[in-house]
Amino acid sequence: MAAAAGDDEETAKQRLWDGVLELTKAAQVSGTDPLMWTMQLSATLTSAGVSMPSVELADLLVSHICWSNNHPIAWKFLEKALTIRIVPPMLVLALLSTRVIPSRRRYPVAYRLYMELLKRYAFSLLSLINGRNYHKIMESINDVLQFYQIFGVQFSEPGILVVIFVFSVVWELLDASLDDEGLLEFTAEKKSRWPVRSQDMDIDYLDNFDGKRMEHQEALSKINSIMAVELLGEFFRDKTTSRILYLARRNMPVHWECFIDHLRLLAAKSGSLRNSKNISPEALLQLTSAARQVLSPKCKTNSQKQLHAVTAISPMSSASQCLATVRSELWLPIDLYLEDTMDGSQVRATSAVEALTGLVKGLQALNETTWQEAFLGLWTAALRLVQRERNSSEGPVPRIDTCLCMLLSIAILAVVNIIEEDEIMLNGEAEQCSVSQRKNIEQVGKRHQDLISSLQQLDDFEGLLTAPPPVSSLANQAAAKAMFFLSGMSVGSGHLSGMSLNDIPLNCTGNLRHLIVEACIARNVLDTSAYMWPGYVKGRCSPIPRNISGQVPGWSSFMKGSPLTPPMISALVSTPATSFAANVAANYFMACFTRAIGSLGPDLGFKLVPHYAIAFFIKKTEFELVHRIDISLAELERLYEIAVSGTDDEKISAATIFCGASLTRGWSIQEHTGLLITRLLSPAFPTDFSGSESHLIGSAPFLNVILVGVSSIDCVQIFSSHGLVPQLAAALMPICEVFGSYAPTMSWSLNTGEEISSHVVFSNAFTLLLKLWRFDQPPMEHIKGDVTPVGSHLTPDYLLLVHNSQLASYEDSPKNQNKTNKPSRLSYTSPKGPIFMDSFPKLKRWYRKHQECIVSILSGLKPGNPVHGIVEALLNMMFRKINRGQTLASTTSGSSASSASGPDDYSLRLKLPAWDILEAVPFVLDAALTACAHGRLSPREYTTGLKDLADFLPASLATIVSYFSAEVTRGLWKPACMNGTDWPSPAANLAMVEQLIHKILAATGVDVPDLSDGGSSMLTLPLPLAAMVSLTITYKLDRGSERLLNLIGPALSSLGISCPWPCMPIISSLWIQKIKRWSDFLVFSASQTVFHHNHDAIVQLLRVCFAAALGSNSSSVASKGGVGALLGHGFGSNFSGGLSAVAPGILYLRVHRAVRNIMFMIEEIVSLLMNTVKDIANSGLPPEKMEKLKKTKFGMKYGQVSLSAAMSQVKLAASLGASLVCLTGGLSSVQAVFNEILPSWFLSLHGSYPNRQDSGGMGAMLAGYALAYFTVYSGMFAWGADSASVASKRRPKVLQKYLEFVASAIDGKISLGCNKATWRAYVTRYLSLMVSCTPAWMLEVDVEVIKRVSKGLKQWNEEELALALLGISGIGAMGAAAEMIVETGLNFCR
Repeated sequence: MAAAAGDDEETAKQRLWDGVLELTKAAQVSGTDPLMWTMQLSATLTSAGVSMPSVELADLLVSHICWSNNHPIAWKFLEKALTIRIVPPMLVLALLSTRVIPSRRRYPVAYRLYMELLKRYAFSLLSLINGRNYHKIMESINDVLQFYQIFGVQFSEPGILVVIFVFSVVWELLDASLDDEGLLEFTAEKKSRWPVRSQDMDIDYLDNFDGKRMEHQEALSKINSIMAVELLGEFFRDKTTSRILYLARRNMPVHWECFIDHLRLLAAKSGSLRNSKNISPEALLQLTSAARQVLSPKCKTNSQKQLHAVTAISPMSSASQCLATVRSELWLPIDLYLEDTMDGSQVRATSAVEALTGLVKGLQALNETTWQEAFLGLWTAALRLVQRERNSSEGPVPRIDTCLCMLLSIAILAVVNIIEEDEIMLNGEAEQCSVSQRKNIEQVGKRHQDLISSLQQLDDFEGLLTAPPPVSSLANQAAAKAMFFLSGMSVGSGHLSGMSLNDIPLNCTGNLRHLIVEACIARNVLDTSAYMWPGYVKGRCSPIPRNISGQVPGWSSFMKGSPLTPPMISALVSTPATSFAANVAANYFMACFTRAIGSLGPDLGFKLVPHYAIAFFIKKTEFELVHRIDISLAELERLYEIAVSGTDDEKISAATIFCGASLTRGWSIQEHTGLLITRLLSPAFPTDFSGSESHLIGSAPFLNVILVGVSSIDCVQIFSSHGLVPQLAAALMPICEVFGSYAPTMSWSLNTGEEISSHVVFSNAFTLLLKLWRFDQPPMEHIKGDVTPVGSHLTPDYLLLVHNSQLASYEDSPKNQNKTNKPSRLSYTSPKGPIFMDSFPKLKRWYRKHQECIVSILSGLKPGNPVHGIVEALLNMMFRKINRGQTLASTTSGSSASSASGPDDYSLRLKLPAWDILEAVPFVLDAALTACAHGRLSPREYTTGLKDLADFLPASLATIVSYFSAEVTRGLWKPACMNGTDWPSPAANLAMVEQLIHKILAATGVDVPDLSDGGSSMLTLPLPLAAMVSLTITYKLDRGSERLLNLIGPALSSLGISCPWPCMPIISSLWIQKIKRWSDFLVFSASQTVFHHNHDAIVQLLRVCFAAALGSNSSSVASKGGVGALLGHGFGSNFSGGLSAVAPGILYLRVHRAVRNIMFMIEEIVSLLMNTVKDIANSGLPPEKMEKLKKTKFGMKYGQVSLSAAMSQVKLAASLGASLVCLTGGLSSVQAVFNEILPSWFLSLHGSYPNRQDSGGMGAMLAGYALAYFTVYSGMFAWGADSASVASKRRPKVLQKYLEFVASAIDGKISLGCNKATWRAYVTRYLSLMVSCTPAWMLEVDVEVIKRVSKGLKQWNEEELALALLGISGIGAMGAAAEMIVETGLNFCR
């Protein structure tokens, strides 16, 4: 029955449409008026229940006309059906395009009528979207034009199909015009993806429509071609269709590029376009240019327009008027980031280059500055870091080498990344252009030109450019090289080829700008035309005496084959590589440039030097660049070959050189040097090796030289800054595993006469490995606080995870290595596959025991455990000088040792592998500490025993640190009285320490506890801490001990700060007695304890940081503050008057890692930000005037304070707050901001801005803006503006959840407690910032959420912002954007 009913229905439909066709034919024969025919047809269809406009009728009428009834009256019937909307116009146009365009030469009049219908109906999209059968019509158009076959993607959403339909109509017209003029053959595809080629077989066939001759048809075709290209321009001129085409350009880039290629071909070669009176080739290109913003990302929201209106009439509204006071503050986050890297307790697993690149790019976008300003901000921030270090106190912290690494290597590499990103983009655009069009690309090298301008402008910052004394000679040499370049001397040839610049009489002084320029030249982002900048070279070169030897030890003579003699080794250790390569490159380009300028004559050549130099050098070929890079690494590669295949002495000499100036001050090759060092620590298995032991054993002296050479704090920080810590850790673990498994039965003699054993090599490798993560963390850090402090996630497993990830990334995308920063062919990570802790069972076992020691009390040893004997031997060794016939026993370990053994027995029993000894050390420490606590050992004897243990196996210091740290935090031991009898007394320096702490904290307003209260009874330390301090002060401060103090020092400081007051001042006082020159550093460390135990103190410090940065101590918003007030100009007693108050920013950056309650800190930062904004809003206006100004048109006009300055202050406060959040808690803190802090703040009531009638007040609006900037700053600092960083992978989930909250609040599904004006200002500014600065973020958010947000914005009359948001959100949001464009018809800003 159902099948029969279906057949009847189909039969009825067929009869209906047969009747419609007969009605049309009859009307056509009888010449019925089209209107009457339309009325009859409409009545017939209505009575039959057909919904109109009818898709079926459109297909029937077009099929009727093409081509059996191609008569004027049939076209009139169709036109009338379109007029009264009984057929959908867009579907008719689609149907006609498939039939008329291929037959346009045979039926030129039909083609003309088709274009007339296009003019009339293609721009009337509103009736389509708001009309009946919208979805069905677009589905029919999709079926007719077969979008899936054309574009390769299946679309079903009608809005998206509208975009593709408009794009297809324009593209068909374009390709038809190319085909008419025979230009399709010149396209890359040689054909059109549309059926535009004429299907006419007989060109002499007369058109049935008008019966004209062939000549008339050809004339019509030419007219049609002109009309088609003019119609193309109309689509791009029309506000609605141009914006729809913009959506296609943004979301269908591959297809758009093909389309643009065709259009450029038309503009270049089309005669019809040149003959048009309505549009020119240039105008068409301008209309389709990527530079034409039809959906501007910088359109102002309504609240912004209101603010702009108020700002425009304020007395200081011009941005230029406040430029001098705020410009440097725009880059405050860079200053904070760089200064934070100087904390020696923090080691990073990823490269600082990536973080700094993202930071500069994000700030440039958010600040809306030129790249020249961005580069200048980076240079000045890095220079300020170096100048602060010039005045810093001496201590076990990173020093000048780390600062210079940040300035001359990390910052340069960040610039390289930014320049290369620009070049890749521009090269891609150039490849898409024909040769004739490439000259129109005006932005080629814009970032590169801005880089040059920023470096030239650096000359205005003379106070920042003074080179620190350790590198002043290198700066002078950089200036001298430029002088030689300009003088025409050939440094690389003749008797000068091997001469040192120090041997040549010079009269010039270099500065840090010369070093920056040299580093840029070495990285190929600058060329030697920089030497000709006005004022770059200041000085002269004296005649060179003939009696100077032409060969001195150095890299030049080394590259010519000179042996590694002691003078040569000394020269190469003290001089970084690349000087020889730079001279070769300089001579080559100087010769080319001199010939080019000389050909112009002296007068003209001199005038054109700057322009000609830029043109000549910037256009160097890639061949020259690549060879210059290869030359710059040639020294390292030759040195590496010697280190791998030379004699034993040569290998050790090469290792010594690698760890010298090439690592610490070879800024242009620093990362390559570090990579090569990690390779040298993992020597390959010799092909002829046949021994039973590990092949590493034979390389012990060689490995030991490297381990010692890279163990300094600055070297570790250099590896950290370049992201080489995971590779270094992966290289150290096999060394630790192997050498820790061998007994010290063999030894090696070094050139210095020193004897080393497997214990020595193990200890050097092991202590270096431990410096790569915070192994000393006390257990309270793992169990207290809401968020673990940043950095504590660094563990051996994590470092190997990062190493394996980096290895996989390199293997998966080797082609992504950039050309100017490519490592040497020898310096890539060795492809040995991923590494896991299971490959090192001894290390893994120690690490597990180490963690157990931290989190729980030692359990007793079981009887028969072999560790018993080792414990006894160690105790005998430690206390061999004690002859009391007594036993040292541990109440917890169950082990015991007797001094009754023979005096030499212990030495024989301790010929054991280091891993076995380390396993026994915790029980030894427990037994000895128990004996000391019960009086069986005096403190002096105990300390001496600890020192003997550390001397016997320096690696045991790690266990000593972890054991004492754990015991201190457990609080089970009675305090030790620091009275000078049992334990050393700090009394001699304690009063001075207290006075200096007060002086350091003077500017913070924080109360410092009085050390004099309680008398000498306060001078106590926890017993384990007293033992640890006493051990450290037994060491002499020499190079050998420094490596060990660098390991134990940060742990001691961290432990002392976490202990009750005044433990850290006591420790500092004791150390000042030991090393007077460290007094400033030690007192500063002691001052941090004040903040560790007092939440009010840390809040007060944060408050002072905001006040200092914004200059809030003054009544004027425009008062001085900024970087200088926040970070000061250094720390130490180098200034007149001795030690002065420490800048609050410096103090916070050294304190925040010791504060465990990260969530508390973040909440306080947000609270202080809002209070700061309130102060900014009220600055300079008395209450009565504030009340009066509320009655003005815009809610508030500032008579005394510039709103532009106020907005600048708001942005500064937001950037400071976001920076502090990121530095305090890292990625987890930013995630907490989005998931918890901000939603909670908006849901809560706030007394500062109650929801009153004056909800439109400027204070409330500024609060919203501040939170918007704070949100975007926080996300950008953590994740980056794009998806280039690893951290960006965490962004989609967090952002999705947060925007769902925003959408629900806009929809009214969530009731907010904050001020409505604040919320609206926040949402509009936050979203507009994402549109203009972080468009890549929106591609990661679910389209439905974005549509909800856009719908809410539209309800707020923010259609412009809603459309911009949809426009950047990918192809999934393209349909909604198109429908909004059509529905609103806004006159969007350009």
